[in-house]
Amino acid sequence: MQKSIEVHLPEGADVRPVAMLVQIASQYESKVYLETDSKNINAKSIMGVMSMTLNDGDTITVSATGPDEEAALTNVVSYLSGDKQS
Repeated sequence: MQKSIEVHLPEGADVRPVAMLVQIASQYESKVYLETDSKNINAKSIMGVMSMTLNDGDTITVSATGPDEEAALTNVVSYLSGDKQS
């Protein structure tokens, strides 16, 4: 499963929101990836996500593969879209 979204994190790829993203993705058994034009990063890797330099308004593709892929995709997309209630 995959979905393209616009990132709405006012702090961008600051440490706190990246740590929260990794924590959310790590709750799931499924593999979760964030993809931009030039990178495909494991969303469970804090160093990988920090290397993406996400900015508010960037468009990325979130993908998930595995037994709980739907829940993983839904919650990661929700967080990246600006819904902090994930």
